[in-house]
Amino acid sequence: MGKMAAALGSVATLATEPGEDAFRKLFRFYRQIRPGTADLGGVIDFSATHACRGSGPGAHKVIPSQLSVSSVSEHDARKAGLQPVSKWRAYGLEGYPGFIFIPNPFLPGYQWHWVKQCLKLYSQKPNVCNLDKHMTEEETQDVWEQSKASLRCKEVNKRRPRSLLEKLRWVTLGYHYNWDSKKYSADHYTPFPSDLAFLSEQVAAACGFQGFRAEAGILNYYRLDSTLGIHVDRSELDHSKPLLSFSFGQSAIFLLGGRQREEMPTAMFMHSGDIMVMSGFSRLLNHAVPRVLPHPAGEGLPHCLETPLPTDLPRDSVVQPCSLEDWQVCSSYLKTARVNMTVRQVLATDQDFPLESTEERKRDIPNNGCCRLGDENCQVKRARSDPDS
Repeated sequence: MGKMAAALGSVATLATEPGEDAFRKLFRFYRQIRPGTADLGGVIDFSATHACRGSGPGAHKVIPSQLSVSSVSEHDARKAGLQPVSKWRAYGLEGYPGFIFIPNPFLPGYQWHWVKQCLKLYSQKPNVCNLDKHMTEEETQDVWEQSKASLRCKEVNKRRPRSLLEKLRWVTLGYHYNWDSKKYSADHYTPFPSDLAFLSEQVAAACGFQGFRAEAGILNYYRLDSTLGIHVDRSELDHSKPLLSFSFGQSAIFLLGGRQREEMPTAMFMHSGDIMVMSGFSRLLNHAVPRVLPHPAGEGLPHCLETPLPTDLPRDSVVQPCSLEDWQVCSSYLKTARVNMTVRQVLATDQDFPLESTEERKRDIPNNGCCRLGDENCQVKRARSDPDS
């Protein structure tokens, strides 16, 4: 309580900028903090057994969240690289019905597969990424192959040019989100990765959402100076299904607010392997990532990523072997980075996209434009840019 009060006191002393709301003020506070200071005392850490907050501005008590253990067999959980659901810990927050936080439920070593997929496979064509705006399709054909040699010598050559992988900010999967029109469309679709779909289906079922269909994904690639602006994910046509979020790599601070930005948000840590589910009332709440935190030792990996992926994978597992050569590249990248996968169902059962006029269809042609702070489905951007631009 003492640390939380001190943190809230620090926020109160931060000068309010003209027109600044409560969410934006806390966003700016955490964006500017120095890691290792007492200013992080007000951030919930769900991985700690004592994760709980009392009363106070923006404070919410951590409560247990019930999971549907019988909805996912131990076989299917292991097939996705997850522990049996009976061993998961799940929490909610008073005042945020439908919000579920699951601290790292992955089996030891199995995060390696999902990290490798984000960096090596999901970044490939025909998936869409931020690099497409300034480069030809041939130039971005295989981001991994063009980057791996550079990342392997990262420790030796600190002044080398950044690789394409290090310039990656986002990738879209399935129904590709149009950053300008803020819409999905039937015309802009590529097959959704089957392994990620299976993982998402198991997590959704464990949280009470049987029949969830993974139809669209946005992967965000964070450097240590990256932020994710305040936004609401409302572009999906069916809001009755949850938004799933998977985090890997360095820890970050996540802010979960209310329907209005004048409501003070709640701050929490997202560590490697953590899963968040936003459903029901919490599905359409403002949220943001103001800060990615460097490893306490300087450059290093979270402890949970030090365990290698087992070689004796189940025969029908969606998880594939990860060579030490591939992990060397992934490890080099993650020492100063974080990757987040968000998965969503776009359409309700038997629902189609609404018909659009020819003029609307022309306007909706994706050109991968930039979004501003406050736009929904906001892209990851560098912290040095003006968050109000």
